[in-house]
Amino acid sequence: MKEGQFRQIVVLTGAGISAESGIQTFRDQGGLWESHRLEEVATPEAFHRDPALVQRFYNARRAQLPEVAPNAAHLALAQLEKAIAGTLLITQNIDDLHERAGSHHLLHMHGELAKARCVKSGQLFRVTEPLSEDSLCTCCVPAQPLRPHVVWFGEMPLGLDRIFHALAQCDLFVAIGTSGQVYPAAGFVDEARSQGAYCIEINADSSHISHRFDEHRRGSATVEVPKLVAELMGRGAS
Repeated sequence: MKEGQFRQIVVLTGAGISAESGIQTFRDQGGLWESHRLEEVATPEAFHRDPALVQRFYNARRAQLPEVAPNAAHLALAQLEKAIAGTLLITQNIDDLHERAGSHHLLHMHGELAKARCVKSGQLFRVTEPLSEDSLCTCCVPAQPLRPHVVWFGEMPLGLDRIFHALAQCDLFVAIGTSGQVYPAAGFVDEARSQGAYCIEINADSSHISHRFDEHRRGSATVEVPKLVAELMGRGAS
């Protein structure tokens, strides 16, 4: 690891960190896509064609949230944010485990299961009950359909301007539990390295982009993330 204190840290988390809390992943064997083709539930065209099916799919994912809890990795990252103010947490996950762990400086680049948005205005609404094809907003006249606040295939991830600004300023980039298969997130390490940041990957196995990192920590997120955070807090806490 680079000598000295890290003041501007960007952390990217992927499915691997939530999987350790029991959240089903999309890409692994036995994952969510084995029972649904992405064309059926994860594209704007799918929602237009069969909104009831899409709503049921995300209702089932949302119903899983109360059954799981933040793990040691989520909790450690919340501690890191409190200790080092210049920490931005970016997640590809649509669950709420980071929030429940206490993270606030957080950006959901692929949206949030616990929210819906108006298809016309884009206004966000907290979801407190299952959605259906008849769920409507309260921001428009006439009321418009609500869709899951999830970035679907073919749509642009959220917050990219803020993300790339943070990557240009950071001195440490950490990727946790990511596959390295989905862009633009898979390219964040290149952006950070081009600006001189030290880059660490935490994964159970090698990813498609492991060779781009300065350091690799192999193992479960619940073990390796608290260890790294303890080191960083010792080095960089104000």
